[in-house]
Amino acid sequence: MAKMRAIEAAVQILKKEGVSVAFGVPGAAINPFYAAMKTLGGIEHIICRHVEGASHMAEGYTRAKVGNIGLCVGTSGPAGTDMITGLYAAMADSIPILCLTGQAPVAKLDKEDFQAVDIEAISKPVTKMSKTIRDGGQMPGYFQRAFFEMRSGRPGPVLLDLPVDVQMQEIEFDIDLYEPMTPSKPSATRAQAERALQMLNDAEKPVIVSGGGVLSAGAAPLLQELAEITGVPVIPTLRGWGSIPDSHELMIGKMGMQCNNRYGNANFLESDFVFGIGNRFANRHTGQLDTYRKGRKFIHVDIEPTQIGRIFSPDLGIISDTVPALERFIEVAKEMKEKGELKDRSAWVAECNKRKRTMLRRTDFNDTPIKQQRVFHEMNNVFDGDTRYVATIGNTQIQATQMLHVERPLHWINATQAGPLGWTMPAAIGAAKAEPEKEVVAISGDYDFQFLLEELAVAAQHNIPYIHVLVNNAYLGLIRMSQMAFKMDHCLDLGFKNVNVDENVNGGYGVDFKSVAEGLGCKAIRVFDPAEIEPALRKARELRDEFRVPVVVEFIVERKLNVSMGPDIDKVNEWEEVIDLEE
Repeated sequence: MAKMRAIEAAVQILKKEGVSVAFGVPGAAINPFYAAMKTLGGIEHIICRHVEGASHMAEGYTRAKVGNIGLCVGTSGPAGTDMITGLYAAMADSIPILCLTGQAPVAKLDKEDFQAVDIEAISKPVTKMSKTIRDGGQMPGYFQRAFFEMRSGRPGPVLLDLPVDVQMQEIEFDIDLYEPMTPSKPSATRAQAERALQMLNDAEKPVIVSGGGVLSAGAAPLLQELAEITGVPVIPTLRGWGSIPDSHELMIGKMGMQCNNRYGNANFLESDFVFGIGNRFANRHTGQLDTYRKGRKFIHVDIEPTQIGRIFSPDLGIISDTVPALERFIEVAKEMKEKGELKDRSAWVAECNKRKRTMLRRTDFNDTPIKQQRVFHEMNNVFDGDTRYVATIGNTQIQATQMLHVERPLHWINATQAGPLGWTMPAAIGAAKAEPEKEVVAISGDYDFQFLLEELAVAAQHNIPYIHVLVNNAYLGLIRMSQMAFKMDHCLDLGFKNVNVDENVNGGYGVDFKSVAEGLGCKAIRVFDPAEIEPALRKARELRDEFRVPVVVEFIVERKLNVSMGPDIDKVNEWEEVIDLEE
């Protein structure tokens, strides 16, 4: 066996587990890790400007490709606490990322040493595993267990806290004898599949609800195959968007209180059976449970046992990873089809598709200031099915989900449960780093854009190009809508007279985002005229490809816009013009 520092063994394990990129900020307590990375090579380091930004980059990197695990690295104390939002976002959406923190020497723990905080205790509620490693001999075992935990059952993040003296301890270790552990994943049984398919077949107007677990497992092709064999239409959740192409006749819309299509809600309300696969029945999807459940039976398939019945008790719960579950369902469905036992769903699918063709929202407004619907209208003209979109939260994100089109798995990346402002930019950088050949388009309102704005410099420094669509109304639009219930519009205005720019430069909207983006090493375009939206987006592509840096395209839009949403799936307020086509 070879003698080496414990942290050198850890770096070798990271590489053998498939890690090749780290997002981080160096510091004294984590310097042994950086020394090991430098000596051993094989892990590219992206130096970030904020550790929270690094954690979101790691998440975007994971989300972009099945099997990726993003690595976030920081020093002791505030670096770890800065990671908490990133860990929470990853935990909430079942995303495996590994966070490493430096720590004070073991003898100084619990003694108020400089930047020594109990990050293990702080991070436990937002991780699958959090551990301060107190002996170098345990370093390989805890790293091995970290990858096992991240990949087993419901995926999620892990934090390992590394005291500086533990990193430096000498241990015996041979990487040639190290093997990754096989993740633990439950599988549906044949009997469960037979019962599920019989229940599905007994229904008159069934739908499949496809969740994020389908995408995380790489099971989208299987999901689509099951839908095509049975003829049952699909409603993806927001996390599951892309599991079947928007253009597919069996994709009958997204539903929910906010991120919905009109036809998606209408189609669901006509259904009598829900086959949920890899989803969690989140409240923004379901709305009020009395409405969601009324007159329907439910199957729920999930990898996590405690998720079954967590929101409500289904008629059948199946604990399984989506891949083996779908394989079993397909096997049984094929047998039923060969025997002529499957119901013909063509009339139900035709009914759903009629709504899909006719129940629309208007997007082609010519108003000035620009109505943001027009931005998404033009984005659909410029970007195609190979475009990967990244967004977080707010009216801009909600309207993007209502109006954009997604044709591929993992091409809609959204922090759906935690929804932290500022997540979009670093997550987009992480996604662009994961698959440089993919076109990445981030979508932010101006408030989200400002939270981690400094990370633009990271992408400029490391030549990670992408397009950032900035919809600027200088207002907290979603909060303004929630304040309507309190009959107020208070503390939401972000506009101000910028003493450094003429009012005509940015419409009096305050921050001069174009100058800021350029100051951070990026290219930027500002648009006031709806006729210039499409040319600006095409110009952004040219600038991105020429300079290999992010390009910010800022659209100055109307300040107060009410986006379609409501208190329940049957009570969505359509504030703007809708289109009801006759057939």
